[in-house]
Amino acid sequence: MDTTTLFRLDGRVALVTGGSRGIGRMIAAGYVAQGAKVYVSSRKAAACEETAAALGPNCIALPADISTVDGCKALAEKLAALEPRLDILVNNAGAAWGVPFDEFPESGWDKVMDLNVKSPFFLTQALHPMLKAAASEARPAKVINITSIDGQRVNPWETYSYQASKAALIHLTRRMAARLIQDRIVVSSLAPGAFPSDMNKAARDHGDGVAKRIPSGRIGVDEDMAGAAIYLASRAGDYVVGETLTVDGGLVNASLGGSIEG
Repeated sequence: MDTTTLFRLDGRVALVTGGSRGIGRMIAAGYVAQGAKVYVSSRKAAACEETAAALGPNCIALPADISTVDGCKALAEKLAALEPRLDILVNNAGAAWGVPFDEFPESGWDKVMDLNVKSPFFLTQALHPMLKAAASEARPAKVINITSIDGQRVNPWETYSYQASKAALIHLTRRMAARLIQDRIVVSSLAPGAFPSDMNKAARDHGDGVAKRIPSGRIGVDEDMAGAAIYLASRAGDYVVGETLTVDGGLVNASLGGSIEG
């Protein structure tokens, strides 16, 4: 048994949606460091270009709006024009919406559910031929859905559609895994806790206060997210099918009380 290259991603092609900032950028940076060629995608072309420039020549900007099925198909077509196969798909693009119950709008429901649940499914569907082209028994392709601890337990924030969407995506991960393993494509998910980002402003702007409510005593850092994502994408995670890996410093499974935005 040789474990020296267990976590390497040399020669693999990855696509990270929402990859220009926050958790997506942490994952993209980790994959590049392990030898992968990484395409980062988001709606904002300038942000994608900035991230690609910062992460080096093995990171390529591929801006797209995947909030619709047509947008998912368009991104798949753009990638297919550049690559014959796709080894790793990270469905990270997402949205949140927080409004009191009596005022919560239909638009805040539809936008979040569409981007957080519908888009990962239809983007994976559109990229299915490229994933199959990369997949083999010896080296399966990977689909990693970025969920959240908010899909695993209730928090006090009135983010109704967000929490529902992440719970849905955790179960959708299991259902997709059951189908795609037939094609040597392994589907799993990562459920982050408190990582600083534009979506998690509490961790970004009040990290010290948030850290007091986390069993590990700190908020997540780039290496925590990159390490978990590398594990699932690499040979090390080939036998982990349909699972959700919780990366939250113990908040969900080792907490005696209290909760935070995740």
